[in-house]
Amino acid sequence: MGHREDLLEGAKSCLLEKGFARTTARDIVKASGTNLASIGYHYGSKDALLAQAYVALVENMSGAFDGDHASVIEGAPGSLERFRWVWTNIVGTMREPGSVWRLSMEVMTIDLPEVREHLSRAQREGGRGLVAMLMGVPEEEVSDETADTLGRFYLTLMTGLIAQWTFDPGTAPDGDALTEGLRLIIESATKG
Repeated sequence: MGHREDLLEGAKSCLLEKGFARTTARDIVKASGTNLASIGYHYGSKDALLAQAYVALVENMSGAFDGDHASVIEGAPGSLERFRWVWTNIVGTMREPGSVWRLSMEVMTIDLPEVREHLSRAQREGGRGLVAMLMGVPEEEVSDETADTLGRFYLTLMTGLIAQWTFDPGTAPDGDALTEGLRLIIESATKG
């Protein structure tokens, strides 16, 4: 690996160990075996590097959302069964020690324009990925409009789920509870 990749790996390690606010440029250099100047050269700033490292950590979670690309995906695309299966897998990632999701709560509160701009660009793609999994279509077939509506809906659900699992894992919903809630919403909305 080159310095750029080493820095990214070092930053990911530091984020999981220390969080965003407590990670220093020196921590990243120590973890990556590089030098301070390489951060500015490759990423512009420590915060820009940490933002990219955070996005990479989240992107690495997507395999777990669909059962690490399981050969048998439960439920027809768009069905309540598929909804339950995907969200059960997502909740499973929140139960793991060292989960990136606790870090997500910290990242949501950071008021650094450079970081927010970088993460905002990743929002649409995150929503697109969730739509693709839940609707059973390739990501490239999910339109921007669908990513900006249905995808944002799923991201809003994800953000609330992350908050609940961070605050009190004992009472946070699992895939079954989320599916039952959705079923009740559908039932109520379709009553004539």
